[in-house]
Parts: sequence; structure tokens; C-alpha cells
Amino acid sequence: MASPLLALWRKVRERWLRYHLALPEFAFVLDAAPPGEWVSLDCETTGLKVGTDEIVSIAAVRIVGDRILASERFEVLVRPQGRVSAQSIRIHRLREMDVAQGLPVDDAVKRLLHFIGPRPLVGYYLEFDVAMLNRVVFPMLGFGLPQPQIEVSALYHAHKMRQLPAHQRQSPPEIDLRLATLMKDLGLPLREAHNPLNDAVMAALAFIKLRHLLA
Repeated sequence: MASPLLALWRKVRERWLRYHLALPEFAFVLDAAPPGEWVSLDCETTGLKVGTDEIVSIAAVRIVGDRILASERFEVLVRPQGRVSAQSIRIHRLREMDVAQGLPVDDAVKRLLHFIGPRPLVGYYLEFDVAMLNRVVFPMLGFGLPQPQIEVSALYHAHKMRQLPAHQRQSPPEIDLRLATLMKDLGLPLREAHNPLNDAVMAALAFIKLRHLLA
């Protein structure tokens, strides 16, 4: 149960966000999230520079309890304004002719907001994806994505730390946080990487298992 101070802070934050909301049509992102529901998401981009690179695809799946609703997934190609480099094509295999048929990024993100609603976000190195999305979200909402964010690699790190003997926790060994390592260690199926739907599903699988391991 949240402390009275935390509950007060959340109430004040919600009022501040609603006051500063740029487009009232998106007020639903500030509603209470359905209990036991999350959204796992992933983006593919033209590079790793948040300030200059662009999103080329987005995928997301809803998590309800211990189930991944893959049949109700969100998956969209995004048409970038700039060129898609050969290096980025080698990573995500999306050519300029592929993304040329995609949605403008504003339309794609609007659809994503409706898919997410107020649900907490789950992802693997989610901070980067959120930063890329917030470049588009901020002008729409007047602030970045307000949903709570759950980082799968942080959950995995906490799980591995818990397994260490007490005397090793002060100076623990380096923990391998690579997705392939994480999935193998948790006994979960590894899908082809750099596909946003595969990455979103893998993050969802890891989240479900780690949530129980850390309970």
C-alpha cells in the first residue's frame, strides 16, 4: 500500500499533468491503469542518437496478468523524414522502400498512445525507446510519456543480486545484462533480435517471469 505522502505526491502530479495537457483528447493517458495490466513496447530507429535519429517501426503487446495478448498487438512502420543508412538497414532489415509506405511519425504515435492508454510500460533498455517517442509525444501532451516505466534489465539485475551470498553484495561481480543472456538464464525462448515485435514479446516474457521471481 502506498504511503500517504506518496499518494499525495501522485495526486499532485496528476493534477499538474492534467493542467498542462496540451491536447485534451489524450486525457485518458492520465487515468488509473487497469489493475494487472502493462504494455511491453519496442522501437527500431535509424540510429542511437536521440536528438537526430528517427523511428522506423514500433511494436507493442499488452500484458494481462501472466498472459501476453499477442493477437491484439500493435505493430506499425514509420516513414522517416531523412534517409535510412546502410548500417541501420543491416540491423533492422528495413529498407527505404519498406518504410516509405509507413505512417507519419505523429500518426503512428497517436495510435500507440491509444493502444497503451494509462498502462505502465515494460521494455528492455526502455529509456532509449521512451526518449525517442517523447520527441513526438511532448508537443502532443505538453510532457513526456507519463506512464510508469519498468526496465526488464533492472529487474534481472535485482534478481541476480538476490541470488548472491550476502558477503558478495557489497562488491558484486559484473552481471551480464545482454538480452540473449537474460533470456537463456531465465529459461525463456529467444526470438530473432532487432524486430520490434519480437523484442517486445521477449521483454514481456522476461517481465512476467521476473515479477514472480522477485515477489
